[in-house]
Amino acid sequence: MGEEELDMEKRETLSSRLGFLLLSAGCAIGLGNVWRFPFITGRNGGGAFVLVYLVFLLILGLPIMVMEFSVGRAAQKNLEPAIEELEPKNTKWHLFGHVGVIGCYLLMMFYSVVSGWIFSYTFKFGKGVFQGMGSAEISNYFSGILQNIPGQLGWMIFAVALGFFICSRGLRNGVEGVTKIMMLCLFVLMLILSIQSFTMPGAKEGLKFYLVPDFNRMAKVGVSKVVFDAMGQAFFTLSIGMGSMTIFGSYINKEHSLTGESLRIIGLDTMVAIMAGLIIFPACFTYDLNLNAGPGLLFVTLPTIFSEMPGGRFWGSLFFVFMSFAALSTLIAVFENIISYWMDTKGWSRKKASLINAIILVILSIPCILGFNIWSGFKPFGLGSNVLDLEDFLVSSTILPLGSVVYVFFCTSRYGWGWNGFIKEADSGIGTKFPKKLKFYFKYVLPILILAVFINGYLDKF
Repeated sequence: MGEEELDMEKRETLSSRLGFLLLSAGCAIGLGNVWRFPFITGRNGGGAFVLVYLVFLLILGLPIMVMEFSVGRAAQKNLEPAIEELEPKNTKWHLFGHVGVIGCYLLMMFYSVVSGWIFSYTFKFGKGVFQGMGSAEISNYFSGILQNIPGQLGWMIFAVALGFFICSRGLRNGVEGVTKIMMLCLFVLMLILSIQSFTMPGAKEGLKFYLVPDFNRMAKVGVSKVVFDAMGQAFFTLSIGMGSMTIFGSYINKEHSLTGESLRIIGLDTMVAIMAGLIIFPACFTYDLNLNAGPGLLFVTLPTIFSEMPGGRFWGSLFFVFMSFAALSTLIAVFENIISYWMDTKGWSRKKASLINAIILVILSIPCILGFNIWSGFKPFGLGSNVLDLEDFLVSSTILPLGSVVYVFFCTSRYGWGWNGFIKEADSGIGTKFPKKLKFYFKYVLPILILAVFINGYLDKF
């Protein structure tokens, strides 16, 4: 038998528990932690938002993550075949698997482009391109990048090729091995950058805004807005609802309970988000920059700070190396979901699935690039919106919340996998058990909260 045939017959597994934790955390840790969390925190008044966000991570994010892991570990398969194996006969729950896979493709259609921008900035910071530039010059420079189709295409292809090449090397040698090294380096880089930010003149004021809850500021923003933004960020940062965690659950054994493992992964994800704020808020207060800069925070505001500060070329290079690790960890994790889907459903070898999907995603990512130039007249949500906004909306405000509702009903309803099957799997192994006494909350209240996020996302846009 050939090596590829053996690869198809025997399902790969992760070599260690640490690999599972870091790979799952790598899927959750990404650009949402590093640029979205700080700017959405700034927009919602600082410390009070952080507090509300942490609450929703536990009451909203945690149970759905446990459910995703449980489905994967019980069936030892990717999303669609896993649900099909666990669902009652003559039911159609597995059809959601197609939606989850579509969500992975949609996410990568813009994430690969943004990752390309980050790799580009890392390279250019190392060359000293931004030295001596002011805010207006850097803003014009970024606008030039968005107009440069060949440049964007080249960096996007680099991001896609790098991610799929790592995945094609195998689960242990490629995905797990690279992710372990990259995630450990990411934590070290964040620690160094956090310590450096504490030495800035505005550190005390910035950290007070960020870490000390001020409910008066929260009231001025609007309590309902803060709450819904916190709920939405909990979905976005953990990548729950489209099966991203199901595949990693299928790669692990039953030695540890899934609630305990999920708590550790959420802890790692939250640590990165909090530390990103520790890096960014002191800098914003030191240089009197807008806390509500949105996506421009990463590609205009922060480069402006680095160009002005002593040793800015070094610190800027270090920051974007860290950003590259954060982006690549998510690319690898979601690419692994896509590859596994085709391996499980069509029996493709890992190398074949990697090559074909790399080509597909390069093609699918082109509309996002064109949305900033040739197709800039397409404004799906009015002035200032573009193709990326539409793709992001379909993933963040549609597939993630609706997918999460499907998981909750599937795991709690007798018409799906059912509560008993779910609890048995979630609680297998040593460690923290799932809070069974809160069954009423998980079965009836949690779906309402998730649907509220979904409805609010549409009301915000339309």
